Amino acid sequence: MFTKKSLILAFWLLLLPGIATASEPDWSSYQAVLSHVKPGIKNGVSLMLVDYDTIKSNGSLDKAYRELSAFKPEQLAGPEEKLAFYINAYNILALKMAADHWPTKSIKDAGSFFSPVWDKPAGELGGKTVTLGEVEHKILRPMGEPRIHLAIVCASVSCPDLRSEPYTAAKLNAQLDDQAQKFLDNPGKGLKVEKDSIKISKIFDWFEEDFEVYGGVRAFLTRYKTDLPEFKIKTQIPYDWAVNSSK
Repeated sequence: MFTKKSLILAFWLLLLPGIATASEPDWSSYQAVLSHVKPGIKNGVSLMLVDYDTIKSNGSLDKAYRELSAFKPEQLAGPEEKLAFYINAYNILALKMAADHWPTKSIKDAGSFFSPVWDKPAGELGGKTVTLGEVEHKILRPMGEPRIHLAIVCASVSCPDLRSEPYTAAKLNAQLDDQAQKFLDNPGKGLKVEKDSIKISKIFDWFEEDFEVYGGVRAFLTRYKTDLPEFKIKTQIPYDWAVNSSK
């Protein structure tokens, strides 16, 4: 039975910094942005297309970014919360980068050969200005989960698709598995079996070492494509950097 003294102590402990239960952000504003992402076809590839005109003009993306930048990442606890947060953060920042330079034919046009877009300031996280490259290579990749590469979306046709929901710690593993399955089931993006070879996304070439935790790229692929033939794997699906826009 709780005493008056124990209840008062519990109340004050909840007020102490670092003692309160860790929590994820409220992603409802980001969910509002994702309501303007719809399936379609661009350049012959099936994908989820973003209505940049609307998310830029109605203020939904700006609101999602403001809430993201105001959130304190130190509140997160455990790898699932952190992974889900930074995947969402990357995707919001990539949307923002494309929207900030809208209209654009490619997110890469926000940068140049000598100063790529991935090294440009994309926004603030935890009070610090970050680039898309920093979020991907210095925060997400060191977490050791290669499925991130099928979840983070660089606003391009050949990127994995944006989900219709934010990532959350409770559903993260199922969400990442679903992302991998959908990406590999899309012959225009992830994997295509031809007469005597298997063509896969260049993502598996660029980040080949990350998939070693699953036993290598082929072992990772067969987790989701159990009937994969023993053909030679080639990373030859052309990577289309056209912006993933509905217009």
